[in-house]
Amino acid sequence: MKITVDRQRCIGAGMCLLTAPAAFDQDEDDGPVVLLDAEPSPGLHGPVREAVENCPAAAIATDDR
Repeated sequence: MKITVDRQRCIGAGMCLLTAPAAFDQDEDDGPVVLLDAEPSPGLHGPVREAVENCPAAAIATDDR
């Protein structure tokens, strides 16, 4: 799995951080998503998929390889 984020699209809701904190964080200055792990281990794939589904701005995408 490879994760991509669109920081311009992000509204800083923080759902990704709440759902998959090992893969995502938030910029303390202005709030957009910060990608911590672009290629997470298989154990994180479920939470990352949930974060993608719950993102209100559709700012996160995955490419399941």
